[in-house]
Amino acid sequence: MDRPVISLVDLRLRDAGLAMPAPAGAALPHGNAVHDLRRRPLRDLRISVTDRCNFRCSYCMPKDVFDKDHVYLPHGDLLSFEEISRTARLFSQLGVGKLRITGGEPLLRKNLEALIAQLAELQTLDGAPMDLTLTTNGSILARKARALKDAGLKRLTVSLDSLSDPLFRQMNDMDFPVATVLQGIEAAQAVGFANIKVNMVVKGGVNDHEIVAMARHFRGSGVTLRFIEFMDVGATNGWRLEEVLPSDAVLERLQSAFALTPLSATAPGETAVRWGYVGANGRHDPSLGEIGLISSVTHAFCHDCNRARLSTEGKLFLCLFASEGWDLRALLRNGASDSDIRQAIAQVWGQRSDNYSERRSQHPEIAQQRQRVEMSYIGG
Repeated sequence: MDRPVISLVDLRLRDAGLAMPAPAGAALPHGNAVHDLRRRPLRDLRISVTDRCNFRCSYCMPKDVFDKDHVYLPHGDLLSFEEISRTARLFSQLGVGKLRITGGEPLLRKNLEALIAQLAELQTLDGAPMDLTLTTNGSILARKARALKDAGLKRLTVSLDSLSDPLFRQMNDMDFPVATVLQGIEAAQAVGFANIKVNMVVKGGVNDHEIVAMARHFRGSGVTLRFIEFMDVGATNGWRLEEVLPSDAVLERLQSAFALTPLSATAPGETAVRWGYVGANGRHDPSLGEIGLISSVTHAFCHDCNRARLSTEGKLFLCLFASEGWDLRALLRNGASDSDIRQAIAQVWGQRSDNYSERRSQHPEIAQQRQRVEMSYIGG
């Protein structure tokens, strides 16, 4: 699939003053957080380590597109672990405090724990350890959990759209059993991962009847369940607005079964609206846990989005719904200094004004008009 990519050393960016070495004596952004045109800081970097996945979920990698003849990126095109670590370090010097490893399915990347160990050594601007987390479909988590924990991974998010085995097999379209994913979650908890999150993409008429059952299963388990509206990510998932079950409707169903109370955000730019289970005393009972609602379609949160995405082959994307990226790999492999790369990142972020979800809320028709990069290429 052809993907529009703008190189950081492209003449168009040179003419705009981007990605060029700063003049002698110029102050480079090092040790200072950067902000975009809407005053949003750069805080979160999502790193895709592979474009491969062993599931074929229709909302991400539908089998009729990603079939047996689909051509994946050759290994030499992927960023090496050393290139990823170097890039992440430079992002940390611009204010990033959270790194999320994604894919495709990141656990398919060979020796991933070696990368985790490298990233675990990085620090934020104030000298704190990075918030290092990973999103997985859980298919091989049971046998990788210990190695990930020992390497320094802090947190885990597992994608799980159904507890019904027939429906789960249908949704992943690879006849993969739900029991194996649940065993992976249990194994992760057993080796010491706390506050695991489970993400459920809700499609109206497909798995929305499982909302309460999923909540009941994870209530009190130490796992936070988050419900995600079906989004128009990429260009191949057949997104239709009528298949979006609004988070407000999800909340209504949950409140019909459980007493819930709103909770404050844990960090600026948090994507999920949090609700806690109420205990016998009428207040949030932490032992019962919480749920989250991620409402990119009906309640856009572009106004405080602080996330950038690094694709498998080193392209920098500024929005999950982007159609263009900037080529960091060219700088990494053509002898650019840390200062040059850091300056390029800062300048690209400084010109960012993305607010696709807000615009889609006002003009739904743009969802059918715009070509977007596939989620399996840049991570969720």
